[in-house]
Amino acid sequence: MNTESNNNKVVLVIGAGDATGGAIARRFAREGYIACVTRRSADKLQPLVDSIRAEGGQAHGFASDARKEEEVAELVERIEREIGPIEAFVFNIGANVPCSILDETARKYFKIWEMACFSGFLTGQAVARRMVTRGRGTILFTGATAGLRGAANFAAFAGAKHGIRALAQSMARELGPRNIHVAHVVVDGAIDTDFIRDTFPDIYARKEQDGILDPEHIAENYWFLHSQPRDAWTFELDLRPWMERW
Repeated sequence: MNTESNNNKVVLVIGAGDATGGAIARRFAREGYIACVTRRSADKLQPLVDSIRAEGGQAHGFASDARKEEEVAELVERIEREIGPIEAFVFNIGANVPCSILDETARKYFKIWEMACFSGFLTGQAVARRMVTRGRGTILFTGATAGLRGAANFAAFAGAKHGIRALAQSMARELGPRNIHVAHVVVDGAIDTDFIRDTFPDIYARKEQDGILDPEHIAENYWFLHSQPRDAWTFELDLRPWMERW
């Protein structure tokens, strides 16, 4: 648990989309953290950065490909040098693309693994190397039920999410004794996004019954994990609507 002043403390959110990632960045910014958010296209980050600043927070957007080791190293170095120490890190890249195992291509399978697993290793490692020198920090990985069991037509996604969960477990066991809290969050269910509203109107209708996940409520749990005292750290946290089958 971080008890010192929040001045110049940074939260780095890799994969800060319009829903979960953005909500997490806003939640930490409300606590005084400087939100550094990334996507492959910086233009798509501007509305998020503007909204955080409009609420009185600080935010910076970066175009970065988390699959590229050189870009990851440059990103972390720049933030640490120009903005402040990364006290909290959130990996939030998804790649949920269903396909029959009979039709899946090697190229797409590899791309899904590269996005949802390998990039977690690259970014998590780069941040962990900084945190261990300070003896503190929080590393949070966004997972899914696919990381616990594979469903039909989701072999690629399940393989990647199993991998990111295993990475989180290994990092938690190694880095916990060095005062770095590593946790894995299983987000299971539809999230309140424009994509769900426009593509799956029947599912989106569950919103009236609290049947889909609110990004702001997800973000509250990420802040909860970061705020935990180290005598009661959580490794894995499940978040799902009350009506979600599991």
